[in-house]
Amino acid sequence: MAIAGPIPIAFEHVFPHGCYLVGEVEQVKDFTASTGGRTVFAKDKTTGELVWQVAVMDADPAAKLAQKTVAVKIIAPVQPVPPPSTPGLPITPVEFEGMTVTPYVHQTTGRLAYSLRARGMRAPRTVAQGKQTGAAGKEVAA
Repeated sequence: MAIAGPIPIAFEHVFPHGCYLVGEVEQVKDFTASTGGRTVFAKDKTTGELVWQVAVMDADPAAKLAQKTVAVKIIAPVQPVPPPSTPGLPITPVEFEGMTVTPYVHQTTGRLAYSLRARGMRAPRTVAQGKQTGAAGKEVAA
């Protein structure tokens, strides 16, 4: 099979309505390697970089309540910094760069599940960046 490992995917395909931070960036623990009082943090098997995790809420209005909040793991040598909060909003919109998805079968439910990873996060791009609206209200290249 030609597909081996994580599958590259665009942020817009995973979160077409965007997403919002609902948790802090935390370093992922390697529970297999940690023993007694010694904590070992997870490293990406391919790059050797540290693995971080953040909870986000999917802004898709059609998403089921149980599927609204998902974890995105970020592979980075240092702790990623969330984008600044938007004045007037109680939650922070975010976009992820270099996303991949890895399908797997959830051991408890036996259902198909997905692991989301990214190389970084940033504030969302606005429609105004690189695009203009034409007279008919449609986006045109700038």
